[in-house]
Amino acid sequence: MISFNVPPFVGTEMGYIQDAVREHKISGDGKYTKKCDQWLEEHTGAKKALLTTSCTHATEMAALLAGIGPGDEVIMPSYTFVSTANPFVLRGATVVFTDIRPDTMNLDEKLIEPAITERTRAIVPVHYAGVSCEMDTIMEIARRHNLRVIEDAAQGLMSAYHGKALGTFGDYGCYSFHETKNCSMGEGGAILLNREDEVEPAEIVREKGTNRSKFFRGQIDKYTWVDIGSSYLPSELNAAYLYGQLEAVDVIQNDRMSSWNRYYRELHPLADAGRIELPVVPEGCVHNAHMFYLKARDLDERTRLIQHLRERGVYAVFHYVPLHSSSAGRRFGRFHGEDRYTTRESERLVRLPLYFGLTEEDHHTVCDAVREFYRKS
Repeated sequence: MISFNVPPFVGTEMGYIQDAVREHKISGDGKYTKKCDQWLEEHTGAKKALLTTSCTHATEMAALLAGIGPGDEVIMPSYTFVSTANPFVLRGATVVFTDIRPDTMNLDEKLIEPAITERTRAIVPVHYAGVSCEMDTIMEIARRHNLRVIEDAAQGLMSAYHGKALGTFGDYGCYSFHETKNCSMGEGGAILLNREDEVEPAEIVREKGTNRSKFFRGQIDKYTWVDIGSSYLPSELNAAYLYGQLEAVDVIQNDRMSSWNRYYRELHPLADAGRIELPVVPEGCVHNAHMFYLKARDLDERTRLIQHLRERGVYAVFHYVPLHSSSAGRRFGRFHGEDRYTTRESERLVRLPLYFGLTEEDHHTVCDAVREFYRKS
C-alpha cells in the first residue's frame, strides 16, 4: 500500500533531540525553540515568531490577543478544518461561514464584505494547499472596516503572495508543524506576530498569563500572573526535531515540488480531455507543494475513484466536510449567502499521496491507477 502521508525525516533530528536531553533542558524555550523562532522570523519577515503546541493553539492565542469575546462575529470559509473555528467558539464568538472560490478552494474575497455586520471583529482567511488567498483585497476590506486579520497558514510554510510570506499579511499568522505538514515536529505550530506591540502580550498569553519570558531575559527579578493565558509552549524535544527539518527545508521542498510537478504533468492529459480538474495556482502565488489534489465529476465518481485506488494499493483520501453542514457548525455559526461551491467542490476533491521521499516508482503507480480508472469509466 502506498501511504497517503509519511512524516518527514531528514536524519539530523535524533542528534538534536539527544543534544537537548544532554543539556537538561527539555521543557521548552531552550536553544532549539529559539533557533526555530529565529529561523521563522528570518524566512518570513515576521516581527516575532513563537513556537506553540499546535496551530490550533496558535489560533487560540490570536483570538485572545485580538480580544475576541461573546457576541463577536468572525468571518471564515466553511471549507476548512475545525481548528480554524474552535478558537473563536471557545471565546464565545459566532462563526460566520462564507462560500469559497471553486478555483483555489479559498475564501471568496468578494463575499466577505456582504457578511460584515456591526458585530464583526475579524476575518480568518485559510490558505488552502499552501496557495494564498487574495490578500491585497482582504487587507483592504479589513482596513476599511477596522477588522483584525488572522491568517490560517497551517499549510503555508514557504508559500508566498506577491513575494511576501503567508502569515505575514494580517495581524497574526498561524502555522502548523503536524506530522502531515511539509516540516513537522509531530504536533506543533507557531504564531507569527506582525505588530511590535503584540509581542509582549503574546509572550504573556503563551506563558500561562505570566511575565516569565521577561524574567528569563533578566528584565524583572521575579515573574507573576499578569493576565489570562494558557500553556502553549511546546517541548524542547519537539523543537529540536523541527529544527533539523527547517535546516533542510530546501531539500524537502525540492523533493515535494518534483512530486507535485510530476503529478501535474502526467495527469494533465486527463484534464485536457475534461475528465478531471487539477489545482489552480493564481498569478502572483508561490505554493509549497503541500498537497496534490484532483477533482472528479461528482461525489459518486469520487467515491468510486478512491475505492479503485485502494484496490490498486494507493491510499488516497477526500478532505474537509464543510463545517456549516456539521451539528456543531449549525450550533456555533451560520452560513452567510448561498452555498454555490463549498459543498459541491468539497465532494469532488481527491487528495493523492504526497510526502517527502515519495519514490518515482510509487508516483507512477498512483498515476497509472488514476488513468486506469478513467479508461474504464
